[in-house]
Amino acid sequence: MRSLTGARGVIAGKFYPPHKGHHHLINTALADCTEVDVLVVDNSDYVIPAQLRRQWLQAEHPGARVHIIPDIGKDDDSVAWAAHAMQFLGYAPDVVYSSEDYGPNWAHYMGAQHVMVDQPRQVVPMSGTIARRDILAAWDCLSPSVRAGLALRVVIVGAESTGTTTLARALADALHVPWVPEVGRFYTESILSDGGAWGNEDFYRIAHLQQSYEAAIAVRSRGVIVCDTNTVATELWQRRYLGETTSHMHEIASKDKADLYVITGDEIPFVQDGIRDGEHIRHEMHQWFLEHIAATGVPFIVVTGSVEERLAAAEQAARDMIERCRVVR
Repeated sequence: MRSLTGARGVIAGKFYPPHKGHHHLINTALADCTEVDVLVVDNSDYVIPAQLRRQWLQAEHPGARVHIIPDIGKDDDSVAWAAHAMQFLGYAPDVVYSSEDYGPNWAHYMGAQHVMVDQPRQVVPMSGTIARRDILAAWDCLSPSVRAGLALRVVIVGAESTGTTTLARALADALHVPWVPEVGRFYTESILSDGGAWGNEDFYRIAHLQQSYEAAIAVRSRGVIVCDTNTVATELWQRRYLGETTSHMHEIASKDKADLYVITGDEIPFVQDGIRDGEHIRHEMHQWFLEHIAATGVPFIVVTGSVEERLAAAEQAARDMIERCRVVR
C-alpha cells in the first residue's frame, strides 16, 4: 500500500439516510487524506432529497467537500461509474474508500487504491438498508442534523379558540413524545403589550424561531414530536394581519416538514383570552386552514367534538402515520 500523504480521496454513496457508519467511513478518509470529496448520488426516486443528504453530511464533516452527483442508473457498472466520477470531479482520485463490494472494482477503473472500511459492520452495526427499514429503531445512529430533519411530525393547526394547544399537549402525552409550543403566541403578547403594529419582519422572526425551536426538540426526541402549529400556519396569520403572504414567507414555510396535519374544528364555543381577534373571523380562518393544508399534499384530518373525541381521532391518525412513515421507501 502506497503512502496516502497528500492523497486525494473519494467516497460515493446514497447516504440514504446518513448514519454513524457513513460518518466512520468519511472520518477514516479524512484522517488519511489531504483532500476528501464525498459524492452523494441523486435519484428522483429517493424520498429524502439529495440536497438534504448533502447538507447533513457537510454539517457533520466540514473538512470534506460534499457534492451531489447525478445517478446514471448503472449501479453494477464500475467502468461507467469510474468515468462518470472522474468527469464530475475533474481528476482521477488517489484512493477510494468504501464499505461495499463495488469499491475495489470502481477504484481499479479509476487507477486508484482502495481502502475497505468496516464491511462486516462490526465497528458500526448499521447500514442504510437497516435504517430505512425502521428509522425510529435506528435513531441512535443518526447525527443531530439528520434527527432534526427526519423526526416525524404531527402538526396541530386551527383558527383561534379551537383547542389547538389543548389537543397538542394531550396528544403528546398520549404518545409519550415531546410537544413544541407555539412561539407566535408569546410574540403576540409582546406586540400587544408594547402597543405595536405587525410588520412582515415580525412574521419572519416568528417563523425562524418556530423552526429553530422545533428542530432543537426534534434532535432531543426519540423520533416523533407533536407541534402546536408550524410556519405553514404562520403564512395564514401574515395574510390575516397584513393582507397577503409574501414570497419570502412562503420560502421559509417551504422548509417545514409535516407528516400529518390535524385541523381543529371551529364548532366549539369561542373563548376570548385577551389577545384573540374575535369570533367574527374564526370561521373564515378555519376555511383558510382547510384550503391551505389541503394544498400542501400532506395527509390531514379534521377533528371535532369533545376533547376526548378529538384526542381519540388524532391519536389513531398519529399512530397510523408513525407506523407508515417509520419505514423510508
